[in-house]
Amino acid sequence: METIYQQLTLATCEIAREVGEFIAEERKSFDASMIETKGLHDLVSYVDKESEKRIIRQLSDLLPESGFIAEEGTSNKHGERYNWVIDPLDGTTNFIQGVPVYAVSIGLLDGEELVLGVVYEVGRDECFYAWKNGGAYLNGEIIRVSVRSDIHDTLLATGFPYNDFSKMESYMSFLEWTMKNARGVRRLGSAATDLAYVACGRFDAFWEYDLKPWDVAAGAVIVKEAGGTVSDYKGGNDFLFGREIVATNGLLDELMLQKVNEYNS
Repeated sequence: METIYQQLTLATCEIAREVGEFIAEERKSFDASMIETKGLHDLVSYVDKESEKRIIRQLSDLLPESGFIAEEGTSNKHGERYNWVIDPLDGTTNFIQGVPVYAVSIGLLDGEELVLGVVYEVGRDECFYAWKNGGAYLNGEIIRVSVRSDIHDTLLATGFPYNDFSKMESYMSFLEWTMKNARGVRRLGSAATDLAYVACGRFDAFWEYDLKPWDVAAGAVIVKEAGGTVSDYKGGNDFLFGREIVATNGLLDELMLQKVNEYNS
């Protein structure tokens, strides 16, 4: 029997795919002269804004009583129970530069609990999705986090600071430790994609600071439902609004939290 969360997730997948097709089509004739700057190294395009409007319009039809926490602020509606957390184009700089790693990211809060997440990675036509107690999926197939427990066998992911450099020294110290101990470290430029890749075992862990709710909401649900762990740097649950996140396959959770705190103390 389908749950309401499952029904909403599958419908959201269709919305994300449709908007992803719009993004892919726009990339073919993208007009770089229409780029706007929101802040230092923080860019937005007409594609981000139009994508968000399309998502909000369709989600409003799907769940009329819901509100929105959306990156581009095209809706300020607050839902008493349900609120969608939306990044219409996670990886805008990649999109603008023609680097094919960017995603549509849509999560749903039921009260204060994240209950579903959809990440559609446009370049590879991969839709990652999950709902509360329903498992995690990639294009219809069940996915699980990796089973690697030895840090020397792992591939880690992170995001580089781009406008908040207040923790640069500690960040670089921890990055150095990961580079010396892991098999490799990657920086894709899309936190939603990084989290989806942790969920399906391509990455074994991911960490970053100064992220926004729309960067991590959907991916966090997918990682958890795939058997992984998601927390803030202290191991708590304030990763959505706390602007810091550590996501792992569960086996690396203790070590990653120990080290990230060691270098941030």
